[in-house]
Amino acid sequence: MTDIDSANFFTDNELLHDPYPYLAAMRGECPVRREKHHGVVMITGYEEVVEVYNDSERFSSCTSVTGPFPGFPVPLEGDDISDLIVAHRDKLPMSDQLPTMDPPVHTAHRGLLSRMITPRRLKENEEFMWRLADRQFDEVLVGDRCEFNGEFASPFAMLVIADLLGVPESDHAEFREALLTGSVLGSSKEGDTLAHSPLEYLYGKFTEYIEDRRRDPRDDVLTGVSAATFPDGSTPEVIDAVCVAANLFAAGQETTVRLLSTAVMLIAEDPALQAKLRADRALLPGFIEETLRYESPIRGDFRLSKVPVTLGGVDLPAGTTVMLLNAAANRDARRFPEPDVFDVDRKNARNHVAFGRGVHSCPGAPLARAEAMISLQRLFDRTSDIRIDEDRHGPAGDRRYRYIPTFILRGLTELHIEFSPVGRT
Repeated sequence: MTDIDSANFFTDNELLHDPYPYLAAMRGECPVRREKHHGVVMITGYEEVVEVYNDSERFSSCTSVTGPFPGFPVPLEGDDISDLIVAHRDKLPMSDQLPTMDPPVHTAHRGLLSRMITPRRLKENEEFMWRLADRQFDEVLVGDRCEFNGEFASPFAMLVIADLLGVPESDHAEFREALLTGSVLGSSKEGDTLAHSPLEYLYGKFTEYIEDRRRDPRDDVLTGVSAATFPDGSTPEVIDAVCVAANLFAAGQETTVRLLSTAVMLIAEDPALQAKLRADRALLPGFIEETLRYESPIRGDFRLSKVPVTLGGVDLPAGTTVMLLNAAANRDARRFPEPDVFDVDRKNARNHVAFGRGVHSCPGAPLARAEAMISLQRLFDRTSDIRIDEDRHGPAGDRRYRYIPTFILRGLTELHIEFSPVGRT
């Protein structure tokens, strides 16, 4: 790619399928460089991305999921726009969600999440994952091929988080129908991104749960969720608890599905890698980290500079929209030698920023890792070989993969695979 200014990262279909040459070319010119179409400063260097992630004093997360779209409610003028952000934050999209909050409000709500999800609850949830993986594969591995995202990854990830938050098993079928087929939320193809406006449905359900448990406490997980307090001991409004629970539910599912499908695609595409992992399961944790580095499920995240900042030798005025490109940082050769090579033995793969850094690092990262590990273990237990379905994706060297149409997330919409079940000839 020779003319990076002619490409529009936010709309070009070519970059949706393969953004890496564009990102490398931009970083080659400068790891902190403004793109020409929307005036966003693209941060493609590893060290520069980490610096901003760790700097919540000078950068606000108020536009983290929207960036320059649809814009700020008022002109951003002056050398310190902190007061403008405070005054107009509630007019910005998703202002009630964890990713858009700044400290100290974010700190309090993040602390609320840690009180909802205790170490004991995580241990119990992991035990549920093993049972669920077996149950889900009982449904999926009945023939010799499947669409992995829709038939396994999406329902598995959704039900794992439902269990973690204490959603009664009697409601699991309703959640599956609502969030995966769109019958409640509107049209959505299974295996694609979450159905239209999932938060509206989740807000309704978790409001119902939390209000009920506050009126009538029981010996269940939802009662613990409803009784969680802020770090200072105060009781949150129902909507505060609902927002935290719904955010974990929606975001956690999406990230895990993309990680799982990418991991299985890489295994199915590379017979030598597959054989190596099957022969030595101890390599799976490193494989998962290299998968996260190589194909980060989060392409990027936005920040808004509150004051003038010099980053990577570039002066940024207050009110500058920057995009932290996880996908680019994870392929920065200054940090990862031969970054475009998938290396299951890479020693520093876990240094990736797939889950961000700083106060906004993904709270569901340990959960996603556990889901990937358990799913791959059980998939290997139940099959002797996994292959890409060439009838659906084309032959090796000429694959036809579709990626979710968003500049925030990165992942396959569908993954059709063939497999040889263990014990079947």
